Amino acid sequence: MLRTKTVEQSIRDTEEPEHALKKSLSALDLTVFGVGVIIGTGIFVLTGSVAKNNAGPATALAFVAAGVVCGLAALCYAEFASTVPVAGSAYTFAYASLGELPAWIIGWDLVLEFALGTAVVAVGWSGYVRALMENVGWNMPEALSGPTATEGFAFDLLAFLLVLLLTAILVLGMKLSARVTAVVVAIKVTVVLVVIIAGAFFINGANYDPFIPPAQKQAGGAGLDAPLVQLLFGYEPTDFGVMGIFTAASVVFFAFIGFDVVATAAEETKLPQRDMPRGILGSLLICTLLYVAVSIVVTGMQHYSELSVDAPLADAFKATGHPWYAGFISFGAAVGLTTVCMILLLGQTRVFFAMSRDGLLPRFFSRTHPKFRTPYRATVLLGVIIAVVAGFTSLEDLAKLVNIGTLFAFVVVAIGVIILRRTRPDLPRTFRTPLVPWLPILSVAASLWLMLNLPAETWIRFAIWMAVGVVVYFLYGRRHSRLGREGREAKF
Repeated sequence: MLRTKTVEQSIRDTEEPEHALKKSLSALDLTVFGVGVIIGTGIFVLTGSVAKNNAGPATALAFVAAGVVCGLAALCYAEFASTVPVAGSAYTFAYASLGELPAWIIGWDLVLEFALGTAVVAVGWSGYVRALMENVGWNMPEALSGPTATEGFAFDLLAFLLVLLLTAILVLGMKLSARVTAVVVAIKVTVVLVVIIAGAFFINGANYDPFIPPAQKQAGGAGLDAPLVQLLFGYEPTDFGVMGIFTAASVVFFAFIGFDVVATAAEETKLPQRDMPRGILGSLLICTLLYVAVSIVVTGMQHYSELSVDAPLADAFKATGHPWYAGFISFGAAVGLTTVCMILLLGQTRVFFAMSRDGLLPRFFSRTHPKFRTPYRATVLLGVIIAVVAGFTSLEDLAKLVNIGTLFAFVVVAIGVIILRRTRPDLPRTFRTPLVPWLPILSVAASLWLMLNLPAETWIRFAIWMAVGVVVYFLYGRRHSRLGREGREAKF
């Protein structure tokens, strides 16, 4: 269960003709992927809602704090992705350092994280598009507008079709996916920059007073709705004040989710040793700067106590007498969510592909397309399943599982860096995480703190999914593992 797969063996597996992915990505492509998946509705919605409820104008500092937490994890990802340039991200890293069962658990976790993330984003995209359609007098039938629109039979046709379209693009090749992403990201970033520059002219300095509002006791939930840290230690998080900045950071952290998906494309990168660190760290830096700028603008345009929760940035423009920007922001969000959805789907298919190639899932799904060199079987299977899930489910509660799954992956990767430094100091590392083991330990502590701020109910659901994964491993993965089979053959 704790047998490890050597880095050399992982790299050799990428050279098998029937299971090899095409190398076509550059550092720019990776950075675009990172920006494409990180910049989503969070920049248009989360900035204002967190300012109103948690930190006021100091939301900018919360984004900096969350960016630092992600930066710690990103440094660990950068070392692993450049040292082990193999599809699978944290799953592959865990296999090389912690062993097969921990690798399976993190792979199982990532499959859930990316699947739910894709479905949730597709449903969100559908909502934006329907709103834009209604602005011009086009209305979708209620039965085809998703389960939140009506009772009885309901199917979100737009979300379903979006996932199928993105599945087809991913099957046709990574370079095509990169080109589509580059175009959409250019549009999305342009919208964000226009909002920042235009909003800067409507800032009222009085709205920044006080920059850090007085602390208030957090209402919080009771029972399983309460944060785990409150149930375990009696600590009650506060809103506003200095500690409110960290409370806000635990919320806005989830606007950064996605940079780890860049690591799943390591095997398809031309020069992974050089380009993976640039792509991971570059995209995270760009997005942190954009988030901070947007939060400064929105809290300067309208007093934080008056911001709306549903569409704070759009409503802030309306409050300053410029409603035209509201439609512009909705357009940017709708366009931008397509890349978020596609890159999350990309990440899931690559993790599933890597697990299949190792025999922990049926090897049938690890065959690549003879022309496009993409894992088309896994992509089609997962794309269809997620399309159906997105069509029939609102997934509002399950979205929290995406958050805890990502933080769990951060913990595993940071621990893996420490272990691999000790067990394989001879490995050539073009990028080295600084201050090992102290920086990875700090990354683990920061991720665990944010996990403890999640509701106890989310922890229970996560534990159930992990338990199911362990059962699947013992029923199928352990017996069909290529590593285990090769070990048994070596004995005879």
